Amino acid sequence: MRVIAGALGGRRLRAPRGLATRPTSDRVREALFMALEPLAGLRVVDLFAGSGALGIEALSRGAAFADFVEPAREARRALAGNLADLGLAERARVWPLVLPRGLARLAEPLAAADLVLVDPPYGGGPARETLAALGAPGVLPAGACVVLEHHRRDGAPEASGRLVLERRRAYGETEISTYRVRGEGEDALPRGGAA
Repeated sequence: MRVIAGALGGRRLRAPRGLATRPTSDRVREALFMALEPLAGLRVVDLFAGSGALGIEALSRGAAFADFVEPAREARRALAGNLADLGLAERARVWPLVLPRGLARLAEPLAAADLVLVDPPYGGGPARETLAALGAPGVLPAGACVVLEHHRRDGAPEASGRLVLERRRAYGETEISTYRVRGEGEDALPRGGAA
C-alpha cells in the first residue's frame, strides 16, 4: 500500500496485521481524490481510519490537518507509524474511539471539518448509523463534504438528515457515495443539481 499522489506520492504505508481492516484499493483512492481536488488548506476527519491511507492521501494532496478515528489498537499502531514515517505527526491527531457513539467526543473537529472520510466495515449498519449521526443538526458545517466508501450490496441513502447525496460511483464491488451538508433550513436539491 502506498500514497498515490501529492507531496508524499509513492511513499509506502504500513498496514495493520490481520483481516480486521480492509484497505481502500489504490484505484479507488485515486478516483476518489481526483473527484475531491483541490484539497489545499482543508480540515479532514478520517473515520474508521485503519492505517490512515485516506486521511494521509488528503494530507499529501495539501489538506492542512487531519483527525483520524480508529478503535483497533493494531490499526492505530500502524497509523501512528505511518504518520511518524511520513513526517505528518504535527498535522494530525489520532482518536481511539468506537464509532458511531464516539462521535460525541469529536464535536470540535467535526464542527471545523471541510471533508469527512467514512470507510466503515462492510455490512451497512455502521455506515448508516454514522451517516445519521453526521447528518444531525449542528454536527458539521454547511457545505462540508462527506465521502462514504461501502459495498455495492450495502447501499447508501439518498439523504440522511442534513446530508444530501451528490454523486455515487461504483468501482467493482465498492461504491463511493459523496454527500454535501446542506445549511439549516435549506431544502434538499435533487441529485445532479438545481431544482
